[in-house]
Amino acid sequence: MSEASRYRCLCPTTRARRDLRRIEFFQGTLDSTSEITDARIFDTTLRDGEQSPRTSFNYEDKREIAALLDEMGTHVIEAGFPVNSDAEFEAVRDIAESTRVTTCGLARVVEKDIEAALDSGVDMVHTFVSTSDVQLQDSMHATRQEALDTAVECVEMIKDAGVECMFSPMDATRTDEDFLVEVIEATSEAGADWINIPDTCGVATPRRFYDLIEIVDDSTDAYIDVHAHDDFGLAAANAISGFEAGASQAQVSVNGIGERAGNAAYEEVVMALESLYDVDTGIDTTRITELSRIVEEKSDIPVPANKPVVGRNAFSHESGIHAAGVIENSDTFEPGVMTPEMVGATRELVLGKHTGAHSVRERLVDAGYDPTDAEVREVTRRVKEYGAEEQVTMSVLERFAEEVGVTEETEEVRA
Repeated sequence: MSEASRYRCLCPTTRARRDLRRIEFFQGTLDSTSEITDARIFDTTLRDGEQSPRTSFNYEDKREIAALLDEMGTHVIEAGFPVNSDAEFEAVRDIAESTRVTTCGLARVVEKDIEAALDSGVDMVHTFVSTSDVQLQDSMHATRQEALDTAVECVEMIKDAGVECMFSPMDATRTDEDFLVEVIEATSEAGADWINIPDTCGVATPRRFYDLIEIVDDSTDAYIDVHAHDDFGLAAANAISGFEAGASQAQVSVNGIGERAGNAAYEEVVMALESLYDVDTGIDTTRITELSRIVEEKSDIPVPANKPVVGRNAFSHESGIHAAGVIENSDTFEPGVMTPEMVGATRELVLGKHTGAHSVRERLVDAGYDPTDAEVREVTRRVKEYGAEEQVTMSVLERFAEEVGVTEETEEVRA
């Protein structure tokens, strides 16, 4: 069976191609979209995302987030770490029972962890063990051979239970290459369905990660999954690089939350696949902004204004040159292949010290005014002066319009 055919067997029921996908790709120096053909999304918001310092999801939070991820068509939901507590076990079990997509539970290479995950009713158990010397010596206090033996035993235990198994050599990107290959080959032979390659401490670079995934691909017949951390701001790029090198799936979290600097962000990876690589992930991207806002609220981790895809500035324009171009054609100063409608957001023309006359006119007309050119110039002057010190709101703009004497459109004109 070809790799493409094997992949399709893993996918949920094919969805109708959506109208709000990427538009025609612009010709230019980066116009190729053929590097990735298939891609799956494994969401770990409820597991690694919840491990963000000072973040905790309660039972209802987990159910609400999981339900939306399920409705959107996310391929795998890592619902949590079942052995952690009774409450965590119940949440994972209920998510497994109530969702249609594949659910996953995390387990160390410890028998009680695996039993708890199996008892929770998940479709997949994700087990892991450290493989880097620094973690083996100073965290696990185990030898390489001990790590290898327990990994194989636990993979076999999961497979004997008839459940899909994912194995992760933790800290893979800081692991001796020969030992990493030895562990991957042994766990693959033991029956692992998925080999996850985690960049646990976020030290990978896209080119090096690509090379590593190629080595892994040559060492296993299992599907390959990648898990990138964002310590150097490279997580999304590394996830995409993993796909380019042959990985079938990437682990992500909404808003990129997770340990330390977080994980590859769900919204960034999905939209890069959809818009830059023309991959139909099957995910309903129009709910991405909604999902981001819910996770922002539940996690109590604010989304930066300049956050890609879901930040409030992602589709906002203040600069006169940019705003004028966007008013004429939004493709001038936006990616074009990703629109706010595609992610359930709205475009905004922001008023401030950098605002130009085109934007002021647009906002005045939207507010029901019929300004002359001279009035637009005077209101723009006031907006720039005020915007240098304070935020220009619509009420401020309307006050300026009244002071300048801008007339409102008549009902006949509006009709």
